[in-house]
Amino acid sequence: MTEDFLHFVWKFQRFHSHDLHTTQGQGVSVLAPGLSNTDGGPDFSHAKVKIGDTTWAGHVEMHVRSSDWMKHGHHRDRAYDNVILHVVFEDDIPLRKGNSEPMPTLELKGQIEPLIFHKYSALLTNRDWIPCQGHIASVDPMVVRSCLDRMAIERIEEKTHLIEEELAAAGNSWEDVFYRRLARHFGMKVNDEAFEMLAESLPLKVLAKHKNNLLQIEAMLIGQAGMLEELFGDEYPRSLQKEYDHLRKLHDLHPMQGHVWQFLRMRPANFPSIRLAQLAALIQQSTHLLSRVLEIDSLKKLRELFACKPSAYWKDHYQFDKVSAAKSKTLGDAAIDNILINVIAPVLFVYGSQHGKPALKERALELLGGLSPESNHIVRKWAELEVKAESALDSQALLHLKRSYCSAKRCLECTIGNTILKSDVKKSVTPA
Repeated sequence: MTEDFLHFVWKFQRFHSHDLHTTQGQGVSVLAPGLSNTDGGPDFSHAKVKIGDTTWAGHVEMHVRSSDWMKHGHHRDRAYDNVILHVVFEDDIPLRKGNSEPMPTLELKGQIEPLIFHKYSALLTNRDWIPCQGHIASVDPMVVRSCLDRMAIERIEEKTHLIEEELAAAGNSWEDVFYRRLARHFGMKVNDEAFEMLAESLPLKVLAKHKNNLLQIEAMLIGQAGMLEELFGDEYPRSLQKEYDHLRKLHDLHPMQGHVWQFLRMRPANFPSIRLAQLAALIQQSTHLLSRVLEIDSLKKLRELFACKPSAYWKDHYQFDKVSAAKSKTLGDAAIDNILINVIAPVLFVYGSQHGKPALKERALELLGGLSPESNHIVRKWAELEVKAESALDSQALLHLKRSYCSAKRCLECTIGNTILKSDVKKSVTPA
């Protein structure tokens, strides 16, 4: 038995509700279970309960055992003075209020619908990819849709909190936070931390001073990454070295260690050298990039903004001094979509929230709804279970559902889990 399960049972009234009595023998009728309280204080507020001949309105507190009241220190907390009913699975000790009156206590042992308890236990103990793997196919698609809609909002709110923390650390500089987030996602998963370190060591304001010179921007990014420390045969990397030697002294720059960058087992198009050249082109071609992103209201124009071409040297190179077949090194569609999903949409949402512009929040959700779903092992596994993502909004929702709920077995807080637990529950009650 867990306290979370008792919360579920109380919230949805999944217990024998006839002929209830407190442990002191007074009749109990639950007129309204109240609202779940996710903050500090009693578990349910605005409850309405008739005890004996008196109808009470106030808080309800829940524990597995009565003695947990004392263990949790509620007897010393004035916030619990207005508790009208203490609901427990097992009443192991008698309790009294601060005025020495007996604490009205309802014991649910023997009153809980047994099938729902067995279902809950099965969800917690099975080792399937998701706890409800054997049941989800029978859940109404409308219930699944409702769950995904909620998960999508939670996912973007989760990212919102991270951006707000970054803003606070950056003195509320939107341009700096946007630049760092953008740099991180140019690194993909393999080099994301290295790109973030680079952005922190090379402020945007320094790059902005050279915004009209692609060679200098590229020299600073690649040089600061520690990739210009060798002797090169090609003229181009030697030119970058020369520029960086001058600029590092001018701006007191200290390069990273080159070994932090990963090249092994990567497609050449994702090499950090190429990503750095693409980032340089984006910064050089797009003055006040965040302002432009806020102004663009179409997916097509956003894609065009990020589809920038790096300098000509990279057309037939993936690394310095290594000639390859000529090929465009424009940022690919998948990489652009990754940035739109993980950087642009969350930034639009947070910016809209902080500046009182709901249209930007709507645009963020519309952007995710207009992008194809991500392709990763979690989204593919959901598809095997017949839960298919129709857009990036759905794939983000499925990622959040799996990581934050299914893996943590938070079935009681999930719309799908609730539906499975409440389905086909017999009304006859035997001791649980």
